[in-house]
Amino acid sequence: MSQQDEQVDRGRRAVNWLLGSSLGVLFVSMLYPIAKYLIPPKLAEPTTFSVTLPWKLAELKANSGQIFRFRSRPGILVKTAAGELRAFSAVCTHLECTVQYREERQDIWCACHNGVYDLNGKNVSGPPPRPLEALKLNVRGDQVIVMKG
Repeated sequence: MSQQDEQVDRGRRAVNWLLGSSLGVLFVSMLYPIAKYLIPPKLAEPTTFSVTLPWKLAELKANSGQIFRFRSRPGILVKTAAGELRAFSAVCTHLECTVQYREERQDIWCACHNGVYDLNGKNVSGPPPRPLEALKLNVRGDQVIVMKG
């Protein structure tokens, strides 16, 4: 191969590299706006937030659980058999299904994949990788107020 053929070959490789790179940049520049449109941005939630629950303290029976709306997600209020109140995020830490209270077993259960949490929100069986997020409770007279923990 002569020197002139080598220069032509290097020139072709350079042109091919430039064309390939520009096609890659074009492809990425077209995909980026589509991806930004399809994947919504994470909105920061306020750090302080409270909800006054619609149930009076006297209406809550022992060994029961109630689902309520906390921000844009569900929360769960549990009154234990001993009469203690506890509140958690009602979103399972496995696949974000809504959990529920089972009176007969006195636990919090996720029906999606049979995940079980104890009354402290700790994951005790099934696939949930983390405990439920605990929420703070404040009782004022007969009103129950839930706040972010």
